[in-house]
Amino acid sequence: MAKRWISEWRPDDPDFWEAGGRRVARRNLIFSIFAEHLGFTLWTVWSIVAVQLGTYEFSTDQLFWIVSLPNLVGSALRIPYTFGPARFGGRNFTVFSALMLIIPAVLLAVAVGDPDTPYWMFLLIAATAGLGGGNFASSMANITHFYPQSRQGTALGLNAAGGNIGVSSVQLVMPLVIGTFGLAAAGLFWIPFIVAAAAGAFFFMNNLTSAKANPADQLRVAGRAQTWIMAVLYIGTFGSFIGYSTALPLLIKSQFPEQTSLVWLAFLGPLLGSLIRPVGGWLSDRLGGARVTLVNFAAMAGAAALVWQGLAQHGFALFFVAYMLLVATTGIGNGSTYRMIPAIFRARAVAGIALGTAAYDTALAAGRRDSSAAVGIISAIGAFGGFFINRGFGSSIAATGGAGAALAAFAGFYVMCALLTWACYLRTAGSVPSLAAARV
Repeated sequence: MAKRWISEWRPDDPDFWEAGGRRVARRNLIFSIFAEHLGFTLWTVWSIVAVQLGTYEFSTDQLFWIVSLPNLVGSALRIPYTFGPARFGGRNFTVFSALMLIIPAVLLAVAVGDPDTPYWMFLLIAATAGLGGGNFASSMANITHFYPQSRQGTALGLNAAGGNIGVSSVQLVMPLVIGTFGLAAAGLFWIPFIVAAAAGAFFFMNNLTSAKANPADQLRVAGRAQTWIMAVLYIGTFGSFIGYSTALPLLIKSQFPEQTSLVWLAFLGPLLGSLIRPVGGWLSDRLGGARVTLVNFAAMAGAAALVWQGLAQHGFALFFVAYMLLVATTGIGNGSTYRMIPAIFRARAVAGIALGTAAYDTALAAGRRDSSAAVGIISAIGAFGGFFINRGFGSSIAATGGAGAALAAFAGFYVMCALLTWACYLRTAGSVPSLAAARV
């Protein structure tokens, strides 16, 4: 069993890192990924269940509401979940957040087990799946403390990708499980894995005393402009990833009803977006997160336009390939924007302080704590994008019969995000030495 609390943790010290820090960080990362992965599966399980609710005769817009609500609740929960590791310890909070996933798993089975379940009850029960959305914020806020600055892009990318793949696994596995055991199994299937994740966190993860912080002190980052600028950019990257990933099954069913048998292919989108996310972090470690983010937002706008063309031409092949490209670019953007956050807050914290001094070390630790708090707030605000995208598709289809209006709005937003990235982190970086040195 791993030591519950670690009082001395200096990941930026090369000797400390090589002497055992790397091994401890890797172990915590592995079990963090496992728990976070399950959080994503429960958070997004309704994206597949909604497609299977034909006997309830809900409209497409009503089904998009069922898929949207977990995104809305999960986004809101990310704010308190951000402060959980700093208040209670990363290991302790991972155990708690994993066990909470049993609630949506059981209630899903309750909802689909009764053919007379009313629509409002479906909405209420689907909303509890948002508990899984909060796990991401606590996991990322915790793992950022374990790794040195030079490795955070890759480590956070792997942690996030392992969680994001949960969207893909649920969309791949659930049709098979449902077809074999019935719709209720979509929730009950995950319970043994949830228990295993909680046990793994309990026995093999650690709490860091250096990560302890008062939530009131952490909330100070909410008053900084950088937090909100990055939150907007994260709406465009992660919000788009979770929104497009959960919307795809219903989009295929509603816009290409003759291709309903191909809904199972939806898992490829979040799988691609998840696997490519570490690439965004890796590129940012070498080229700078702002440069990668700027180019990526331009690519996202172009990909959204191609998806629009596929729908306009009613060409499933063009639509699907363009949609895969769109989700892949969201994955790269997830990695690059997350790499920017610790770089920005670290650079601001140590600006003007001599390297190697005690004051520098103190400022660096404060910058790491601020970065951890900012990660949670930014991920919470950014995740609301998943709600907006699903509601955008639902409203567009209800009003016009198609998703073109929504895609046009999304493309325009990506152009705005590209301009914001340039204005805040590239145009001015030369005149702000702390940001330039951080390779933001």
